[in-house]
Amino acid sequence: MTEFIQVVIAGLLQGSVYALVALGFSLVYRVTGVINLSQGAFCVVAALVMYWLEHALGWALLPAGLAAVIATAAFAAVLGALTFVPAFGRLPNSGILMLTIGLLTLIEGVLLIGWGSQPYALPPFSGETPFEVAGLRIPSQGVWIVGAALLVVLALWYLLIRTALGLALRACAENVVAARLMGIGVGRVTLFAFVLAAAIAAVGGVVLAPITSLQFDAGRLFTISGFIAVAIGGLTSMTGAVAGGLLLGIIGQLGAVYVSSLFSDALSLLVLLAVLVFRPNGLFASDRGRADVREAARVVQGTSRLGGRAGWALGAVAAAILLALPLAVPQGGRFSSIVITGIVFIAVLGLDVLMGFAGQVSLGQAGFMAIGGYTAAVLATTYAVPPLLATLSGVVLAVLCALVLSVVTTRLRGLYLALGTLAFGLLVDSLAVGLVDVTGGPSGLVGIPSFAVGGFDFATPLSNYYLVAGLIVVLVVLLAGLMRGGFGRALQAIRTDALAAEALGINVVRYKVAAVAISAALAALSGSLYAFYFHFLSPEMVGTSRSLEMVAMLVVGGEATLVGPLIGVALLTLLPTLFQPLAIYKTFATGLLLVVFFLYMPEGIFGAAVAAVQRIGRLFAPPRLASPAGGVAE
Repeated sequence: MTEFIQVVIAGLLQGSVYALVALGFSLVYRVTGVINLSQGAFCVVAALVMYWLEHALGWALLPAGLAAVIATAAFAAVLGALTFVPAFGRLPNSGILMLTIGLLTLIEGVLLIGWGSQPYALPPFSGETPFEVAGLRIPSQGVWIVGAALLVVLALWYLLIRTALGLALRACAENVVAARLMGIGVGRVTLFAFVLAAAIAAVGGVVLAPITSLQFDAGRLFTISGFIAVAIGGLTSMTGAVAGGLLLGIIGQLGAVYVSSLFSDALSLLVLLAVLVFRPNGLFASDRGRADVREAARVVQGTSRLGGRAGWALGAVAAAILLALPLAVPQGGRFSSIVITGIVFIAVLGLDVLMGFAGQVSLGQAGFMAIGGYTAAVLATTYAVPPLLATLSGVVLAVLCALVLSVVTTRLRGLYLALGTLAFGLLVDSLAVGLVDVTGGPSGLVGIPSFAVGGFDFATPLSNYYLVAGLIVVLVVLLAGLMRGGFGRALQAIRTDALAAEALGINVVRYKVAAVAISAALAALSGSLYAFYFHFLSPEMVGTSRSLEMVAMLVVGGEATLVGPLIGVALLTLLPTLFQPLAIYKTFATGLLLVVFFLYMPEGIFGAAVAAVQRIGRLFAPPRLASPAGGVAE
């Protein structure tokens, strides 16, 4: 019994930090209706600033921690004023959700440039010796963690209940339009909520830093944990956010001790999926949703496309480039990067069908890559199944998993659908790490053969290039025909307004499931080719970070264009290899591109280029004269 209580205490300490991050999520969501996925990064910002003040300037830990929280809040104020607040006049809620992924990546890039990739740790505030109470050992830093969490909860309660600013926050949470009519500066309140949430996360980072090592990308872990916690507790309930954080910490510790540390995350994710299915609003939130007039669905941006002869001409030029590229680029590292670009593009092509055409936000695309890649690799390596048959098996399994996921998430829309896909991707990550005997665990699966068809092995970069290029041409042509037909028109109708599409007789569920299946199949194909090309596959190669990276590639290249994402994939894959001395800036550049493109170029590079060509064409087009009958003379 003592051991069980000790485990629960450890879970409560860990859950207290999750609760602080979840509080920030809930605060921003209640005011804006948006989930801020950059929230966890502020934990790491504060921790690393405190480390710098303590080590470089010789400050004592407590003053350094306080200064780090203030500095983090100031940083968040600048970031929020330049990006988060302006987004509300330009983007739907789902667009702002994706924008915050860019902010998360941008902050990680800043931390990587400033502090490097090595981990950092600080000594506990009150020494190493734990407290002993009734035979239970409590880490000295645990007192600071729990104390800080209680202090933040009480301060937030006082702010919301007893102050005029808290009244303004609650008014925006209830109804933005009514709050604006009452004279409340919604933009200022939104910025304040963003900064306050960052400060709360910073407190969590400061008190946690002495008992764990942190590095530049640890914010992703805090974001995911806080996201899961607030989803379990309830997005609209701050009490639920705290309870969800504590519950998540306890579940994680119990799973690690009594099941396996490798599967503790999987247990938490299964709980999340169950909550999303049976009580989407959370365990501790009321069923009444947040009153908000902002649309939750993705809005069609009017993507520009080339059609007719211009489209065929562009296709011919692209085909010529594909054929000539091996002659222009010498065999070596750069050519290998081109092959990788093509492989990843196949997965992003599937994401474009799901997000660009169907308007369904997906944060778990790499999960299907992992299913396809590991299935094909295990069958080919362990059971000597021919690579082609192994690849088809991976695609079939991924589609089956997609169908199951679709059944589970049928009731979910917008933000909750994004949550469900994220949970799925994280669950696949956890299983890939935990199933050591099957996947090789964190070390990965080695000895994977080359892809082969019949007696021909695709064992060289050049042969793989032509294989991938041929697949891309076939897939783009097939999907282009599909999207220009009734299927594509139905998907775009669903993206524009699902309720209106249903009223027109479109089977919304069936088309959404079909889009998910196509997306999963292409991701699985990409994952299989990835494994056969590298002869190695690890969870890191097809993890959640890869999912977020593919979203960035899609947005930068251009959604709902099919070919546009290739630009984004090439840009974010090839540039770091072409400019090796600047590789440290890749994360920062990726985040910056995602933020800038969402705010100022939502059509992406391809869409903006096509729109510019069309405008120029209209300028030089001959004028159309009106006929005497009131028509237009040709």
